Amino acid sequence: MPKNATDILEAEHVFILKVVAAMVAMTEKLEKGGDVSPDTLRRTVEFLRTYADKFHHGKEEAHLFTLLEKKGVPTTGCPLAALMFEHKSGRSLVGKFAEAVESYAKDPQAGRVGLAASMKPLATLYPNHIWKEDYLLSPMTGKVLNAAEQKILLEKFIAVEKELGEETHREWERFAEELGNMV
Repeated sequence: MPKNATDILEAEHVFILKVVAAMVAMTEKLEKGGDVSPDTLRRTVEFLRTYADKFHHGKEEAHLFTLLEKKGVPTTGCPLAALMFEHKSGRSLVGKFAEAVESYAKDPQAGRVGLAASMKPLATLYPNHIWKEDYLLSPMTGKVLNAAEQKILLEKFIAVEKELGEETHREWERFAEELGNMV
């Protein structure tokens, strides 16, 4: 059992970074003229939409950020405004990645360059974003929230995981492990 909610977020970061590393490897393979399975690419899109955004960012936006705001952390400054902007940017970039995957699936030769180009911004965004969360947001959360608030936040995160499906959550973590092992 995690000690606090940010432990959950940091554990999820490990799986997100495994997928990002695999995306970097897939990009390099495409740039060298190699092929990547459209099914693997589609699952990668779904991982980013479901695990990284719905599970992970969803908990941050619905619970952590709102609690920090109630405690006086400004939503127009660093780090909350930057993180929210990056969440929105990530959603847009994942949408472009999804479109590029479908173009590639229809015509791998014609879609290869666009697909590789669609993954590069995500491979930059996620590690930088995760760094901000691990080294700015998590320590700040530890200072701003008292023990009782930390406990309530942890309970909310656990409830979200149950609501969205613990097994679904684990399946995406297995996917991240498998994808990470493929490269």
